[in-house]
Amino acid sequence: MSDSGPSPEAVDSETADQPLDWGTAREMNALEALMWRAESDPHLRSTITSFEVLDCVPEWDRFVAACEWGSRMVPRFRQKVVEPSFGVGNPVWVNDPEFDLHYHVRRQVIPEGGGWREAFAAAEQIAMTPFDRARPPLEAVLFEGLPEGRGGLLLKMHHSTTDGMGGFQLFSQLHSRTREHNPRKRQPRPPSPEWKTPRDVLVEQLMRDTRAVAGAAADNVGTLLGALRHPLRTATGAARFAASMSRVLAEPDTDGSPLLRRRSLSWRFLAMDVAFRDLRAAAKAADSSLNDAFLAALLGAFRLYHDKKGRRIDTMPIAIPISVRREDDPEGGNRFTGARFAAPVGVADPAERMRAMGKMVRAARGEAALDGMSVVAPVLSRLPAPVITRLSGSLTQSNDLQASNVPGSREDLYIAGAKIERVYGFGPLPGCATMITLISHGETACIGVNLDPAAVTDPELFGRCLEDGFSEVLALVDGAAPPVRRI
Repeated sequence: MSDSGPSPEAVDSETADQPLDWGTAREMNALEALMWRAESDPHLRSTITSFEVLDCVPEWDRFVAACEWGSRMVPRFRQKVVEPSFGVGNPVWVNDPEFDLHYHVRRQVIPEGGGWREAFAAAEQIAMTPFDRARPPLEAVLFEGLPEGRGGLLLKMHHSTTDGMGGFQLFSQLHSRTREHNPRKRQPRPPSPEWKTPRDVLVEQLMRDTRAVAGAAADNVGTLLGALRHPLRTATGAARFAASMSRVLAEPDTDGSPLLRRRSLSWRFLAMDVAFRDLRAAAKAADSSLNDAFLAALLGAFRLYHDKKGRRIDTMPIAIPISVRREDDPEGGNRFTGARFAAPVGVADPAERMRAMGKMVRAARGEAALDGMSVVAPVLSRLPAPVITRLSGSLTQSNDLQASNVPGSREDLYIAGAKIERVYGFGPLPGCATMITLISHGETACIGVNLDPAAVTDPELFGRCLEDGFSEVLALVDGAAPPVRRI
């Protein structure tokens, strides 16, 4: 969201009044419906939060104008969710006829003498507060009073809106490349208000599904005839897919950490900076990927934390999202699947740890049923909410760690005249003990940690172990800069 907008060269007569082609699907897919409905259990809330560190505090009126412009550029920001009657079918995004920017955008001043710890404590409270489901699930909070005249921007969205890759697609287009105001930016009109009831949504979906049955039947006849011509090939392929599906959906072959078993409704944030160039060089030194280095550093942190607590473990259950987004998929929304592993926490050598995790992740990416959840989710999303809650919780509550590596921008980005220096992502804790996210921004790998204090009972110790875990990996590079904790 920026009042500078895209570069003037990107605005022509054909697009001058058009919003971004992002998040245009009006109906949630099955995965998004699962995340939305699973929140009947508050432990499974799917709120995603980002905290952007700004080099100065934007002028308030200009910032509000930027948010208003952003809500016209991205109509999704003005849409609320309407559930079909009886929960039959998928939730639908509807232009909120009572949209009020004043509700969604506000500012907060850190009291004199406060700093980053106070800012992130306030961010935790905002992130933990449930959305008003009668309104669009979006909030923006501008923080003032931070050290050295800096500002902070907290963006809070529901995960059903987008995944990490979709968020990158959005903000790479929405943020400006200049500090100055751009008078030639697009000026789309606000979306027309819609008054749709749950009954309206149900009727529309039933009529559409009825029309789709005939077409699907014709397609299936062709598929069946092809299978009859090649029965052995068809049977072999089905067996391979079934075997792959069983591996994808299987629980990791390890028990959860005895230190991290408890769960609560509380969230605590940590934030740390790592030199992106050094982390990438450390990965190369071990013939591994950046993601392997990231995961190896996290596992090192958990090994050190358990050692200091006198409870050594060799493996722990972790999960990572794997994007299944194709180039021709619409921008925005959610296109990912989860992969779960018995992660090698007890491996002390960071290079060996990287290679072990890399081998596991490559095997998961190669599964024929990698996107098997897309087969299962449509069925699950039509079950009663209590059943959805139990099934969704079973997929996440056993995880001691969920980790996500999100690509960011290497360019300078601005909002309302303020330069974005850092971007920390804080994913949800859907029953898991910790969620740790890496967002690359400029020359920095920004590490955002969300942890359940009932599981990680000594957050300060864990923060020090996290520094040491990254230091182990970075030690593979001569002269690497040490990690720097912001909180």
